Amino acid sequence: MKADFYETLGVAKGADDKELKVAFRKLAMQFHPDRNPGDHSCEHKFKEINEAYETLKDPQKRAAYDRFGHAAFEQGNGGGHGFAAGGFADIFEDIFGDMMGGGRRRSSGGRERGADLRYNMEISLEEAFAGKTAQIRVPASIACTDCSGSGAKPGTQPVTCTMCGGHGKVRATQGFFSVERTCPTCQGRGQTINDPCPKCSGQGRVVEERSLSVNIPAGIEDGTRIRLANEGEAGLRGGPPGDLYIFLSVKPHEFFQRDGADLYCKVPISMTTAALGGAFEVATLDGTQTRVKVPEGTQNGRQFRLKGKGMPVLRQPQIGDLYIQTAVETPQSLSRRQRELLEEFEKLSSTENSPQSSGFFSRMKEFFDSFGER
Repeated sequence: MKADFYETLGVAKGADDKELKVAFRKLAMQFHPDRNPGDHSCEHKFKEINEAYETLKDPQKRAAYDRFGHAAFEQGNGGGHGFAAGGFADIFEDIFGDMMGGGRRRSSGGRERGADLRYNMEISLEEAFAGKTAQIRVPASIACTDCSGSGAKPGTQPVTCTMCGGHGKVRATQGFFSVERTCPTCQGRGQTINDPCPKCSGQGRVVEERSLSVNIPAGIEDGTRIRLANEGEAGLRGGPPGDLYIFLSVKPHEFFQRDGADLYCKVPISMTTAALGGAFEVATLDGTQTRVKVPEGTQNGRQFRLKGKGMPVLRQPQIGDLYIQTAVETPQSLSRRQRELLEEFEKLSSTENSPQSSGFFSRMKEFFDSFGER
């Protein structure tokens, strides 16, 4: 005759779940076969402990046992023997799960977190400089207002899955072991909906376009990602929503190129301005104009630094610099008189007027002459 399950675990008939678990852990550790190798009595005791715990921890099985005793599970009606009701994975999880900071995941009533969404936004360099508040429209799933996200027809509620008892998983016995798999009836949610909401077809969410406000801070860089928490797709059957990620790209600018907080601008100047000196005005992103002086004899590619005229640093008080690079322009479509003047200038020029070219060709000649000496 089988021993009473409560006596096997050493608990009173009215013991709660916590008392059952504590008693099971203590006895399982004491009689586990790995701690008592070769002791068949301990192995048999361990099976009895496991069978008792697997029955009493399940509310439905426990209710049946309290009413009918062991007869409730005879003739293949459940329970089983040995490890049929559980399995090694369940045993070790019950014993060590809390110690490892885990514990078995239970069904959350079919509530699943919504998916994250991505929105691509393109802004101008001026907008990246000053920052802005943008309004966007995002098509996404939102919680169904008719069923409040439950998926059930208004006036009804989801019910506990009769196949898995709300656990979301079912077990199939194979000898001394059991194989656990997702419940095919509720797809692991632990609940089923008998009367789906007609508006959302039982999903608990519908697709709708929403208007959102996005704050773009000054100094934002190309490729920056902004996260809007809980603005993604609504969760399934009242689950928490996902997040919305705004991926920013900054459009190329007509005049400025950006490198971090610094800006670069290439400015063409005439040959005479480069030779004689002069000045020009350059507009900056802060809405002002700055005068740049060109000294006499300025060469092509020379840079001028305008301090504090670059981009702001994101969430920092610093501002980058603007670098102006000169590009000396060679005159084209010369008139006869202009050509005559340039030819005259060429005749009057000396090596002092063009020291770089004179020095280069002088060194080139020395290099060529060295071949004749070999």
